[in-house]
Amino acid sequence: MNNEFGSGSVSRQEKKSLLLICGPCVIEDEKSCFAIASFLKDLTEKLNIPFIFKASYDKANRTSLSSFRGPGIAQGLEILDRIKKELNIRILSDIHQVSEVEPAGKILDILQIPAFLCRQTDLLLAAARSGKSINIKKGQFLAPWDVANIVEKITSTGNRRILITDRGTAFGYNNLVADFRAVHIMQKTGFPVIFDATHSVQLPGGAGKSSAGQREFAPVLARAAVAAGADGIFLEVHPDPDRALCDGPNSLRLDDLEKLLKQLQAIREII
Repeated sequence: MNNEFGSGSVSRQEKKSLLLICGPCVIEDEKSCFAIASFLKDLTEKLNIPFIFKASYDKANRTSLSSFRGPGIAQGLEILDRIKKELNIRILSDIHQVSEVEPAGKILDILQIPAFLCRQTDLLLAAARSGKSINIKKGQFLAPWDVANIVEKITSTGNRRILITDRGTAFGYNNLVADFRAVHIMQKTGFPVIFDATHSVQLPGGAGKSSAGQREFAPVLARAAVAAGADGIFLEVHPDPDRALCDGPNSLRLDDLEKLLKQLQAIREII
């Protein structure tokens, strides 16, 4: 990795290691969110993996009007702030509007631009001008080389603290496909590329009023992405994905995570 992210510079060890962005899709409640974050901190310290905790305070692009969106920005940021301070970990969450940049920037280490908003120029520029690190989720509707235009918008402000995350490409209706050539293509921008293994197995809108998913294939894609040279992996996890309030069908069980991370580390060392 050749840039900076989070609250400080990337260490030499982190540049060599596989970065993990991980957490639940959405903050369901403070207790469960804190428990997941604590579990992930302990596990990544045990395995010596650089870690950023991800949880959304608002999922503004859910399929159905009745879908659970999260606690909202005010309560959500309070929860994330407590987790950040008590566990001493870096925090990432989605922003959806220019008005969210200032309050979110006071708490978050990394501002995430959701895939559906990755071409929203005003949002990108406002996020970049905050000076915070930016994680761009590549839209399912974009070719990997189109990301260069997004990067140009952000770097025009002088901000070069950028991560690019691939989360699959639309493949017909209610389906996504992962093209691992995209890792190399997007790395040509000069910034680290993260592969989102759990959203890439999502079936958008596949359950009618919610998205479906094939979580059994997430480890397969994660291993392939690391072999393809990805700088990091993005995973959504939950203690019981079948009962998760958001993205359960494509989330991994916490209990299955250690085995997968050890496999990813081994592949990373080989390449």
